[in-house]
Amino acid sequence: MLRRLWAGALAVLGVVLSTPAAAGDVREEQRWVLERLNVERAWKITKGAGVTVALVDSGVDDQVAELRGRVVTGPDMTSVEAGGGRPAAGWHGTAMASLIAGGGEGGGKGRAKGKKGRGLLGIAPQARILSLPLVAPEAPEGDSVPPREDLRSRADSPLARAIRYAVTHGAKVVSMSLGAYGPHRAEREAVSYALSRGVVLVAAVGNDGDSAYARDHATSFWNFPAGYPGVIGVGAVDGANAPATFSSDNLSVLVSAPGVDVPVVIPGGGYGSSAGTSSSAALVAGVAALIKAKYPDIPPHIVSKALTSTARFAPSAGYDDHIGFGVVDAAAALARAGELTRATVKVPPPSGGHFGRGSSSPESLRPGPDGPRLWLYGTGTAAGLLAFGAAVAVLGRRSERDDEAGGRTGGRPRRPGPNSE
Repeated sequence: MLRRLWAGALAVLGVVLSTPAAAGDVREEQRWVLERLNVERAWKITKGAGVTVALVDSGVDDQVAELRGRVVTGPDMTSVEAGGGRPAAGWHGTAMASLIAGGGEGGGKGRAKGKKGRGLLGIAPQARILSLPLVAPEAPEGDSVPPREDLRSRADSPLARAIRYAVTHGAKVVSMSLGAYGPHRAEREAVSYALSRGVVLVAAVGNDGDSAYARDHATSFWNFPAGYPGVIGVGAVDGANAPATFSSDNLSVLVSAPGVDVPVVIPGGGYGSSAGTSSSAALVAGVAALIKAKYPDIPPHIVSKALTSTARFAPSAGYDDHIGFGVVDAAAALARAGELTRATVKVPPPSGGHFGRGSSSPESLRPGPDGPRLWLYGTGTAAGLLAFGAAVAVLGRRSERDDEAGGRTGGRPRRPGPNSE
C-alpha cells in the first residue's frame, strides 16, 4: 500500500514494504537499478566523496553497516525549538539514506564476523548524509482530497527550516521525498535561497497517479516542493521503463528513476523493498551528488540540464508529464556536466590588451573650442563688419554731394505742384 498525500501538512511519499531479502541476494536484487541508471560507469570517475546530501525525511538508523560513520543527525525540523529530542529511526528515512549513500558494507543480520560485506550500494557510496528529521503525521486512507485551508496557510514551515539548515550546514544536495498540496511562501523563499547558494534540490513528484482525480482529469494534483521552480521533480518507472501506475503525472515531472520493487536497507540492518516516487527521488539525489563531487561549483540549473539532456528511454515527443525527459543516466549526465561546465567558463582577456593583440584605439580629443572653426567664424565676422562700414561711408559721401548741389541752385529744389507744366 502506498502512503498518499494529504491536505493538512507534509507527508512522506512512499512506504518501505516489509519483505526482507536474503542478505546474500540484495546486491543481485539491486543490480537492475544500478544498470538502469548506468551508475557503475559513473563510479569510474567519482563515488561522491566530499559531498553531503541533506535528507529531509523521518529519522535515519545510523548504526546499520551501510551507513555507519557517515550520518550526522540535525534537530527535529517539525519543532521551532532545535534540540527538542532526537526522533526515532524510521523505515522511510533509513531506506532513502541507503539509496543515496549506502556503502556496500553489511550483508544483513547474522553475517559472519570478518566476512566481506555484500550489503546494499547507494548511488553515491562515498557521500555523507545530513539527516534532518521531519516527522509527518499519518495520511488518511483512501484517495487524496483537493487542497483546503490548513496548516499550509501558516507563516512558518518545517520544510523551509530544513532547507535553510541544510544550506548553512554545508549540504550540496537536498533530497526531499515528501510533499503537500499547494505552495508555501516560506518554502518558496527557502528554495530560492538554496538555489542562489548553488545547492541542488531534488524532490518526489507524488504518488497520486492512480487516484480518482487523476483518472477523471488525466492529470494529478501538483505536489510541493517538487512543483517549485528550480527543484528537480522525479517520477517513478518500473522494470520495463514504463511509468509506475502510482506516479503522479503533471508538469512538475522533470526526470524519472526506478521506483518499483527497489531494494533498500531498513532499521536494524535488514533489507526490504520500496515502492513510490520517494525511492526515485533518492536515487536521483545520489546522481546529483556524483555530479557535485566532480564539479563542486556547478550551478543547480546546469545539473538539471545535464540530467535532462542525457536521459534515456525518453518519450517520442521528447517530454511528457509521466516520465519527464526520461530515465536518468548517471554516467552520461556526469560527462555532460563536464561539457557544460567547460562551456560556461569565463576566459579572462590577455594582460596588456583589451581584446588581445592589435593596436590600441587613438586617444580621444580633449573637449574644448575648435580653433579652425573659430578662426573662420572670426574672419567672416570681421569681413562683414568692414563691408558694413564701407557701405555706410559711401552712403554718407553721396548724401554730402547731394547737399552741395542743392546749395548751388539757390536752395532746395522746388517740388512740382498741381499747376506745373
